[in-house]
Amino acid sequence: MFQDFNNKKKKKVAEIYQALNSDPIDVAALRRMAISEGGLLTDEIRRKVWPRLLNVNTSDPPPLLGKDLRQMSKDYQQVLLDVRRSLRRFPPGMPDEQREGLQEELIDIILLVLERNPQLHYYQGYHDIVVTFLLVVGEKLTTSLVEKLSTHHLRDFMEPTMDNTRHILNYLMPIIDQVNPELHDFMQSAEVGTIFALSWLITWFGHVLSDFRHVVRLYDFFLACHPLMPIYFAAVIVLYREQEVLDCDCDMASVHHLLSQIPQDLPYETLISRAGDLFVQFPPSELAREAAAQQEATRTAASTFKDFELVSAQQRPDMVLRQRFRELLRPEERTKDVLTKPRTNRFVKLAVMGLTVALGAAALAVVKSALEWAPKFQLQLFP
Repeated sequence: MFQDFNNKKKKKVAEIYQALNSDPIDVAALRRMAISEGGLLTDEIRRKVWPRLLNVNTSDPPPLLGKDLRQMSKDYQQVLLDVRRSLRRFPPGMPDEQREGLQEELIDIILLVLERNPQLHYYQGYHDIVVTFLLVVGEKLTTSLVEKLSTHHLRDFMEPTMDNTRHILNYLMPIIDQVNPELHDFMQSAEVGTIFALSWLITWFGHVLSDFRHVVRLYDFFLACHPLMPIYFAAVIVLYREQEVLDCDCDMASVHHLLSQIPQDLPYETLISRAGDLFVQFPPSELAREAAAQQEATRTAASTFKDFELVSAQQRPDMVLRQRFRELLRPEERTKDVLTKPRTNRFVKLAVMGLTVALGAAALAVVKSALEWAPKFQLQLFP
């Protein structure tokens, strides 16, 4: 078994470098590798692939930090406090001198991105995302990657108010309802809301997971997918814990306490695959009305995703998931009918969940041209 795993890993590494060495670089293949089992495998590979997933030109470094930026920045004191509290985000056993040096770099990167993008507003938790990049790719590359990420995937969290963040959180319960109405109704009765998932969402789970390997695995997945994928992953965590939730007292305090304590031994690969399947089954376009359709589409990062992904050829991430899903369903038309028919009752939904689990176990291995779906999806996202 170990030998098989080793062979699969070697094969995947070879495929990643083949995609990197293609002319032009095969970004679609890189997305497939980032999504599929194991993600990008090593930080050395992430340093090469993450810039490609974000369409960042690594030969064009950002300008140096101005000497007086710390004195001028209105966010400096808050950033300083948050970074000083970030000790647990650094590897255990790292020498104090090295950690302190990285914390200084972390402060400077955050302040520089904010200085260069005055439309962005700092929020507590942002540093958890930046430190993940810093530990993987180093200071110079982190600035470029985080700046692109902040103006696209994270933009909703960096608005002057939390309106857009609340809007994204509003997708959580509709996703759960589509799969497990009993769990949805229980949570509604408990009036637990969605605030338990706020730190998951705004830090891409970096703040709540103690094992750095799990954090970067999720970052591989999120960087290769649509900006709303983290909320789908949050939903599958809740769905995975169904029995624990239903065993709780049906009150806000009990359910919130349970869900806010995220387990550290989650089956990450299974949940990643399920999240991808649910995204294809129940895309945001179908959930938008239920998730507060009154929200202005032009103000959300999801609404600008088409522009972002079309900046460079072959960067159409969600097609990786959709095409795989189609290929898996093609031989079973009856299954396809169940998956695509309107919601009817609890038993149909539970059957759908069973199919999702089965499909989630399959390798995310299919990626082809993505010309047809992502643009169409964007047009439908917010009617």
